[in-house]
Amino acid sequence: MGGKAPSSTRPILGVHPNVFLLGLVSCFTDVSTEMVFTTLPLFLANVLGMKTAIIGLIEGMAETTANVLRIPSGWLSDRWRRKPLAVIGYSLSTVVTPLMYIASSWGLVLGVRVTDRMGKGIRVPARDALLADSAAAGVRGRSFGFHRALDTSGSLIGLALAAMVVFLTQRGTLVLTRSTYQWFVIVGTCFAVLAVALLVLRVREGPRLRTQVGPSPRLGSFRGLSSQFKVFLGITILFNLGQTHEVFLILRAQNLGLSVLHIMLLLVLYNLIYAFVSTPAGIISDKVGRKAVLLIGWLVYALLYLGFALSSAPWQVILLFVVSGLYMGGTAGVGKALVADVVAAEQRGIAYGLYNAGIGITALPAGVLAGWLWQTYSPAAPFFFGAATAGVSLFLLAAFLRT
Repeated sequence: MGGKAPSSTRPILGVHPNVFLLGLVSCFTDVSTEMVFTTLPLFLANVLGMKTAIIGLIEGMAETTANVLRIPSGWLSDRWRRKPLAVIGYSLSTVVTPLMYIASSWGLVLGVRVTDRMGKGIRVPARDALLADSAAAGVRGRSFGFHRALDTSGSLIGLALAAMVVFLTQRGTLVLTRSTYQWFVIVGTCFAVLAVALLVLRVREGPRLRTQVGPSPRLGSFRGLSSQFKVFLGITILFNLGQTHEVFLILRAQNLGLSVLHIMLLLVLYNLIYAFVSTPAGIISDKVGRKAVLLIGWLVYALLYLGFALSSAPWQVILLFVVSGLYMGGTAGVGKALVADVVAAEQRGIAYGLYNAGIGITALPAGVLAGWLWQTYSPAAPFFFGAATAGVSLFLLAAFLRT
């Protein structure tokens, strides 16, 4: 569904120029995000002395509060324009990031984190719809995979820079220091500003495609969206309810004896694999279908979380982070490409708003539940729960999604 994107614009590396440029914007933004916010659980635990339940609460509230904006943002992008919303969202995150330099209480951290995620909630549906508008149906998987590869390359660069800062300031120290984290904020803010400038000056929004299937749904309504989109959304929400936030993967690594520098290097390896796999996975999904790729990816995820639950040595965590990179690279872009396959062009904004919001709304219960399981039972408990929900979701995807 959704028609074809204009083919008159000369491709860059096999994709539409907008796909390439938006990939660079995401790349620079992720350099900032990884340096400032991926390391946040270490800052909260090591510098501010917060418990895992509070860390899970902060991440859950931030994601859930922010993601309610994804539905109105997507809906508005179908009726107005996509690029201005993307600019607003990226700019909002950029403005609040420097405040982390002076953060000394979890209340301020929560405010900054919520505002940063609000920015993401505003920009993501518009950006994803702009990507889908720019990609012809036959290369949609390649385009989303390419975007994910550049996005993840930003994570790789950000974590490599963070590891370099750690090496220069504290080397093998087991805990993160405030001065090291402040350097993360300085460097990350510079890259965030560069991303906004590139988006404003270089990305172009073309004329909107229409398929004559009827109007876009009303705000907050599923009416008019395909049944297959609704099925996929429901299964995805269930799957993500058991998906522990990245903060718990980081804390699990530290729990098993890895130093801050080793964790930074491990995240670099994870994102290197993630970036390397994303484009090939998208190309494969163009040929064999999105569902087959997602089924394999979710099976890997279930086994991966069993591994995190049962691991007892640092070398096992290293191996699991490698597999985690394979999983993320193989599924992240493919899931978004599938959304574009099962909705009409004029419904992409609201569809991506609902899809991203559906995933994000689960963040609060998932984060609080994971933190509670960790503190009440053991660090392995959240991962056993994630493996179980992944198994159920895998069965439902195989049984009920038709593509």
